[in-house]
Amino acid sequence: MLTIVCDTPGTLIATERQKPVPAAGEALVKIRRVGVCGTDLHIFTGNQPYLSYPRVMGHELAATVEEAPDGSGLSAGDTVAIIPYMSCGHCDACLKGRTNCCRNIGVLGVHRDGGMTEYLCLPAEFLLKADGLSLDQAAMVEFLAIGAHAVARAKTRSGEKVLIAGAGPIGLAVAVFARMEGADVTLIDSRRDRLDFAERHLGITSTVMLGEGDVEQLSAITDGNFFETVFDATGNPKAIERGFGFVAHAGTYVLVSIVASNITFSDPEFHKRETTLLGSRNATAADFHHVMAAMRAGHVPDALITHRMSLSQVPEQFAGLTDPAAGVVKAMVEVA
Repeated sequence: MLTIVCDTPGTLIATERQKPVPAAGEALVKIRRVGVCGTDLHIFTGNQPYLSYPRVMGHELAATVEEAPDGSGLSAGDTVAIIPYMSCGHCDACLKGRTNCCRNIGVLGVHRDGGMTEYLCLPAEFLLKADGLSLDQAAMVEFLAIGAHAVARAKTRSGEKVLIAGAGPIGLAVAVFARMEGADVTLIDSRRDRLDFAERHLGITSTVMLGEGDVEQLSAITDGNFFETVFDATGNPKAIERGFGFVAHAGTYVLVSIVASNITFSDPEFHKRETTLLGSRNATAADFHHVMAAMRAGHVPDALITHRMSLSQVPEQFAGLTDPAAGVVKAMVEVA
């Protein structure tokens, strides 16, 4: 079966591997769609803190079931969304239902080989039937679930003024689910094209370009109070540090993105606001189900997908996705 391996940063190799055979409790699935995530771009450029090479990338996955174990509730031909966070089920976090931050987690495409291949064998409990969803939609569930999880972590409420820093796919996912909760969403980004995309396809009319005068604009939007909740989805250490200043008194700051750096902030400013600081990692099965219900209800635009390529085209075309001029929001790899 065709498999694309990131051998070293910047090097993608097409290779042939043996089709896997499922072990007890595993299903064999045929990969049909692979969404390209910022994590994949960081792996390709050599800027991912939890990874060793070589690695098969790909964790935003839609598949069809080829073989399923008895009692799994799955049947051959089912379309499934894949939860790529292989949690152990027995650590303290898992026993509390926090499988997204399992102590022994193995994320497909990061800690172990992922979905840029034709077939995978996976434990059946990480496969969710995606009835009523297209293959494209099923492949988008994972990154949308990250946004849904962050909004749930923040306990976002109707009428809250919310700022999302970073208008890439994760920031847009946060925006979709914050608005579903009734929040008044503002986006800030350094790229006008990303903000224009959010205005066009998500209907977000409050956007601010990063740069001179941005603090004054954010202050004016909130009558000088700044934002009850700020979400960082930039993946930029300096942006994360700057974001502390945009949190209202008694507000909440949610770090959705991850950087391979130490983050510092002003302790007096942090304390006088009594800021709540939250990390938001991955997503849970409940978040996946929430996203799929939102998709079935028509709350998530398919226009988030802007670029496509086949699996065999990945070695040649993947590097182009890193060019801001390409205008990529969400790229989708199609597996024949």
